[in-house]
Amino acid sequence: MKTFTVATLLVFALSGCASTGNITPQYIPPSTYQSYDCQALNQEYVRINSYVNATRNEQSTLSASGVGVGISAGRWGISPNISFGVGQSNNTKARDAKLSRLYGERDAIIQSARIQRCSFANGIKIYGE
Repeated sequence: MKTFTVATLLVFALSGCASTGNITPQYIPPSTYQSYDCQALNQEYVRINSYVNATRNEQSTLSASGVGVGISAGRWGISPNISFGVGQSNNTKARDAKLSRLYGERDAIIQSARIQRCSFANGIKIYGE
């Protein structure tokens, strides 16, 4: 029983060290937002965060994996059949690219807000901090 407990703890410890697949933000220059005042930067920050949250929660899309043509035998005799393979796609490249751009925009907004000394940016970290 003791070895089972140790083995279980070891599995949980190793799974806790697994990579989370962090996405690196795309570089967006802070000068993009230099004409915004603190209120507009705060509104833009909230808007970008809502897009980030929505994008993180997006499910994988359906994808067709093939078409099969065959003959099946059943209760009513032999008949032709056609099957379509449809499943969930594990391809998240588009979602990751969108998140990368959104993270870059969010970092640029925070950098611009820091330059203008906006209070909402206090304590918000950007990538690499």
